[in-house]
Amino acid sequence: MLYKVFQGIFFIVFKVLYRTEVIGIEKVPKDERIIICANHKSNLDPIFISANFKKQIHWMAKKELSKNFLVKGFLERLGAFFIDRDSADIKAMKTAMRLLKENNIVGIFPEGTRVKEVDYTNAKAGVSLIAHRTKSTIVPVYIDGDYRIFRKMKLVFRDPIDLKELPKQSTEQYEVISQNILKTIYEIGD
Repeated sequence: MLYKVFQGIFFIVFKVLYRTEVIGIEKVPKDERIIICANHKSNLDPIFISANFKKQIHWMAKKELSKNFLVKGFLERLGAFFIDRDSADIKAMKTAMRLLKENNIVGIFPEGTRVKEVDYTNAKAGVSLIAHRTKSTIVPVYIDGDYRIFRKMKLVFRDPIDLKELPKQSTEQYEVISQNILKTIYEIGD
């Protein structure tokens, strides 16, 4: 309920202040497990995507946000869960997999942090590993714009990526797959 309230409020805010344009949302599979993977340049990114996507997204958030118990409690009520980006956080991976197996939508920023310059080597293996193990479809999403008031923001949904038929991979292979996911997110042309 809380999620839907904030989603509605921010949908209006983004539509009015940023003249939001959503492109390709019809590409999102209807009856599959889904991981939303987007570029990440602002703290507003998960809010922007969630406001413009009908279903609830359970965002993987950096553990630093959980240090303040009020922020932690609020984000958890919105469905977020936390990851330690400096280690192989098995608990966060298991939480993501459980959510997907329960047919929830999970949101992950494959670069693991906000970035100003694109570097495909920043891609974390976790996103492709989680998708492969849970037989989930990855939906690459590109956020275009700088969140300046009254300037247009675009949310571009790319063609889904299906890893279901892939044989088991090594960590290095999962990293390469995640790099290719990033390349799909940043591809030129809308």
